[in-house]
Amino acid sequence: RLPVVSLVQSAGADLSQQFKVFHKGGGLFRDLALRSASGVPTISVVFGSSTAGGAYQPGMSDYTIMVKDQAKVYLGGPPLVQMATGEIATHEELGGADMHSRTSGVSDFLASNEHDAVRLARQVVAGFDLRASVPIPRSVIDGTPPEPPRYPAEDLLSVASADIRVPYDVREVIARLVDGSRFHEFKPLYGAGLVCAFAAINGYQVGVLANNGVLFSQEAQKATQFIQLVNQRGVPLLYLSNITGFMVGKQYEQGGIVKHGSLFINAVTNSTVPAITVVIGASYGAGNYAMCGRAYRPRFLFSWPQSQCSVMGAEQLAGVMDIIAREAAKSSGRKINEEQAAQRKMLFKTAVEEENDVYYTSARCIDDGIIDPRDTRAVLTMCLSACYQGAWSGAFYSGISRL
Repeated sequence: RLPVVSLVQSAGADLSQQFKVFHKGGGLFRDLALRSASGVPTISVVFGSSTAGGAYQPGMSDYTIMVKDQAKVYLGGPPLVQMATGEIATHEELGGADMHSRTSGVSDFLASNEHDAVRLARQVVAGFDLRASVPIPRSVIDGTPPEPPRYPAEDLLSVASADIRVPYDVREVIARLVDGSRFHEFKPLYGAGLVCAFAAINGYQVGVLANNGVLFSQEAQKATQFIQLVNQRGVPLLYLSNITGFMVGKQYEQGGIVKHGSLFINAVTNSTVPAITVVIGASYGAGNYAMCGRAYRPRFLFSWPQSQCSVMGAEQLAGVMDIIAREAAKSSGRKINEEQAAQRKMLFKTAVEEENDVYYTSARCIDDGIIDPRDTRAVLTMCLSACYQGAWSGAFYSGISRL
C-alpha cells in the first residue's frame, strides 16, 4: 500500500501495435482508479508531452505536478485538433502546464523546472503517514518539539481588520497559526479565492481551508477535491471561515455554480475526519454551509470578536426585502409610501445587524465561544489534542476526482 509515483512523458499508444496495446492498456487507468478508491495515493510528475490516452495518467492521479514550459497534457494535439475541428491552437493553449494549473485544474502543482518537480513530489509524499491509521504527532514519536510560527500572534489583531469588509490575504493568518509558518498549498494558482493547504499545528497534521474572497465554481471544485484528499490522508480539517457566499449572476449560474457548490457542501457533509471551524470574519449564506458552519457539526466551532454570521449582510438583506415589498405593492396596484418604506428598511437593517453580531449568535450557542485571535493556535492545539485521543478514518470516495 505504498504511494505510487509516476514520472510521466508519453506520446500515447504505439499505433502500429494498436491491437496488442489497446485492449489491455485500459487496465492501467482502471488500476489508478482502484488504488485511489482503496486509499493508496497516486502521484504523477509530468516532465513532457502526455497525449491521447497518456493524458489520463495525470488526469486520474490523486496529485499531479507539471513542469512549466515542458509538460503538455491533452487528448489531441494541434495537428489533430486542426484536422478534426478546423481550430488552430498552440500546444500551450491546448495542454500547457500553466493553463492546467490556472484554468482547467488538471495540475495541482506547477514546478519551475524538473528539480523543482521532484522536490514537490517529495513534499507530497512526506505528508503521508504510513505507520498508523491516525497520524501521530512527531513530538510523540521522537520527542522533537514543535516549531513555533515565525511571526508573532500579536499580528493577528491587525491582520484581521475589525471591519470585515476590508480584504486581506488569509495566508497571513495561516502563517501565524502553523508550525514554522510553513504550509504546503494545494492548487495555489487555481481558485485563488480559497486557500487549501497541508500544515501542522503543534505537531498535529491538518488540512486547512481558508477563504480569500467570494466562492466561484473553481474554488468549489478545488475544495471538493481537497476534502477528498484530506480524508484519504486521514487528518483533521481546519476551516478558517471568512465568506460572504457564492458568486451570483447570469455567467456564474450558467457556469454551474449551484452544481459545484452542491458538490462542495456534499463533500463537507460526508467527510468523516474531525473538523474544526474558526469564523475569522463574515460567515454568510451558503458560504457558511460550505465552510462547515454549525449545521454541519464540526467537532469545535469558535468565533473571532469581529465576526458576523447570517443568511447575508444586514444592508443586502434589508435591500432585498425592500425590493420584494415594492414588487408586491406594484403587483397589487398599491402606491409606495417612500417615508414608511425607508423607515421599514432601516428598522429591518438594525434588527438584522443585532442578530448578525457575534455576541448575539454566541449567546445562543451557535459557536463554542468567542476567542482572542492571539489565542487561536493554543485553542486549536487543545482541540486537536482532544481529537487525536480517539480513532477515526477518512470517508470512502470512489477515487479522487477533479470535479
